[in-house]
Amino acid sequence: MKKSISKRIHITKTGKVRRRAMTLGHSRINKRTTQIKRKKNTRSLEGVKMNKVINN
Repeated sequence: MKKSISKRIHITKTGKVRRRAMTLGHSRINKRTTQIKRKKNTRSLEGVKMNKVINN
């Protein structure tokens, strides 16, 4: 796995692959509070996307 990808994902104790939501790096002033709250949670990486990450 490439180093750049390994910095963006987190593997849990049970083996799930988690990632952060996009678009929260900066410019939160134009986003609604509900959007920010929803995107603070991590998201799972499954199926085709996970295969692309592992094979690269």
